[in-house]
Amino acid sequence: MWMWVNGELRDAADARVSVLDHGLTVGDGIFETVRTTGGRPFALTRHLDRLTRSARGLGLPAPDLDEVRRACAAVIEANPMELGRLRITYTGGLSPLGSDRGNDGPSLVVALGEATRRPDTTAVITVPWTRNERGALAGLKTTSYAENVVALARAHAQGASEALFGNTVGQLCEGTGSNVFVVLDGQLHTPPVASGCLAGITRALAVEWCGALETELHLDVLEQAEEIFLTSTLRDVQAVHRVDGRELPGGPGPVTAKAMRVFEERAGNDLDP
Repeated sequence: MWMWVNGELRDAADARVSVLDHGLTVGDGIFETVRTTGGRPFALTRHLDRLTRSARGLGLPAPDLDEVRRACAAVIEANPMELGRLRITYTGGLSPLGSDRGNDGPSLVVALGEATRRPDTTAVITVPWTRNERGALAGLKTTSYAENVVALARAHAQGASEALFGNTVGQLCEGTGSNVFVVLDGQLHTPPVASGCLAGITRALAVEWCGALETELHLDVLEQAEEIFLTSTLRDVQAVHRVDGRELPGGPGPVTAKAMRVFEERAGNDLDP
């Protein structure tokens, strides 16, 4: 595997950043995950726009998007694969121990790994921990991901592939790495960004292409919804067949099936929507 590390391609065995990189020591960094199919990235412009917004929110210098695009192209060319997970990581760079940043500038790492197509349906759980919709990192895609690691491990231990969070006021928010949609009386809804959820790229496209409403939803909506599905870069649109102990009707429901079909068609016709 070849990776881009601070200006050049390196073999994975020689791809290194300092142990004093602020992304490692205090989680001071941001990232994007981009799906590649047949060597072509999907929605790269939207991902880079969000990378810039996340950098601004974290107080990092704006990334050089021309360099990021060159890095992505070089890594994709160097690692041919049919379906891939392209990871762009941008951190505070070499810094002293502690929360203060150093003066050496940010680090940029781009890597690509193989991915597999997700199943059409999955199981999820809810967790007792909350998203802080008023926190400094709310809505930013940062490398401070430990609470997602803990929640996802609990999901796996219970036979699920994702864990869903509420926020501090009891509203449905998001998954560890996904957004959530529910169907109520035949209408598609998803929590608004004000709930504290990440403004997911696939989420935005699903709202636009499938006519979803952004609605404040109490967490107990998961006990009432006729259908539930998740969206993310590698899931696209994925139906949920079980939430905690509640079994939903087998197979994707009609609204979810339509969303899956529409997303596949629209995404197939435009790689950079």
